[in-house]
Amino acid sequence: MIETMTEKDVYLSQHAQLEKELGDGGPDWMRRMREAAIERFAGLGFPTLRHEDWKFTNVAPLVKVPFRLPPVDSPKAAEGFRLLSHGKIPGVTLVCMNGHRPFLARDSKPLPAGVVVCGLAEALRDHAGSIQAHLAQVADYDNHAFTALNTAFLREGAFVYVPPGVDVKEPIYLHVGVSGLGPAGYDVWYRRALVVIGKGSRATVVERFFGPPHATYFTSAVTEVVLGEKAVLDHYKLQQEGDEAFHVAALYAQQERASNFSTHFIGLGGKLVRNEVRVQFEGEGCESTINGLYMAGGRQHMDNHTVIDHAKPHCASHELYKGILDGHAHGVFNGKIFVHQDAQKTDAKQTNQTLLLSEDAVINTKPQLEIYADDVKCTHGATVGQLDDEAIFYLRSRGIGLEQARGLLTYAFANDIVDRVKIEPLREQLERQLLAKQHLPHAPEAKEVL
Repeated sequence: MIETMTEKDVYLSQHAQLEKELGDGGPDWMRRMREAAIERFAGLGFPTLRHEDWKFTNVAPLVKVPFRLPPVDSPKAAEGFRLLSHGKIPGVTLVCMNGHRPFLARDSKPLPAGVVVCGLAEALRDHAGSIQAHLAQVADYDNHAFTALNTAFLREGAFVYVPPGVDVKEPIYLHVGVSGLGPAGYDVWYRRALVVIGKGSRATVVERFFGPPHATYFTSAVTEVVLGEKAVLDHYKLQQEGDEAFHVAALYAQQERASNFSTHFIGLGGKLVRNEVRVQFEGEGCESTINGLYMAGGRQHMDNHTVIDHAKPHCASHELYKGILDGHAHGVFNGKIFVHQDAQKTDAKQTNQTLLLSEDAVINTKPQLEIYADDVKCTHGATVGQLDDEAIFYLRSRGIGLEQARGLLTYAFANDIVDRVKIEPLREQLERQLLAKQHLPHAPEAKEVL
């Protein structure tokens, strides 16, 4: 009797093949880490609708596609970088094409002394101690199947290190892209990033994910962020995958005393998208800001899952996620705030707002507070609605057509998040994209009408 391989078995077989290809490449501790992760994935399996954290997202369409690992060495990096050459914003740019071979763009700005921006494999030669101390220590692959899968296939990625007491003025860009698919037609890309910000340092990191508009591929991404005492990091993630792409990603942030972390997610593409943000306070006096904007149409599915763990006292978190859903799109927001018994004087706010542009669009929203301390200020809430008829009437009474009026109001709703982006050229670029999506004129005219 011939046994049919399950979806999980396919990935287990691919992992065995990868380890065979890599041979003795890389340090022993990394090989052991990959082995532990694949064993954990084998035990967990892919999540189903019976898992509480996945009850609104069915990953069956993803796991049933015969995704395959691309060759270890891909020649497509330079070709793929041309896909993002227009509208490029000055800064320090590390390009990660097709899951490996990161390289600094030629026009990258000089880095301050001691700051490192490079691929993980390259960094292992000179910064092995720092990488071993943090890699897979913040990301939890014991309890999360897709994080375990990403860790099991970890072979390359991005490494950002800012030593103590350094203020990096220029933004650091991590461009992650797919430039072409292998002979099989369905490729899976595993991408990892480790960002370590030293005591009292400050930096800005922008991650951008992009790919061919109509190709079917799978991006698995895990980003680990470690903030030292009084460190400050502004983080942005732009997800602009193709309309047939699958994107499952998780951001894990660990904050030491009095550190400040902000992250802004802009999700515009993808067929099935799962974006997780998990923040852990490891010291008193920390602050985090977690914002997101997701726009979906057609039959897109976008799932945003956030967890903020207030384990220490005198910490604050601020969270605002906005969704715009059209067509038959399905959105999910599940935000959790845990306040431990010792986390007195916690100040936590969480809001999810969703705009439904179609009667067929669906949102499942579930803001949650779990509080075990008694001296706290915590609020959470969710609103779901359509465009305001009175506002549409007001704009139409001033000679604006129906579709343009709807577009202006949608733009205003979304721009509340985009306007919080501190990098002016990036903010202007995002505003132009939002206006284009609503078929509106350039930003100054639109803002003047509003």
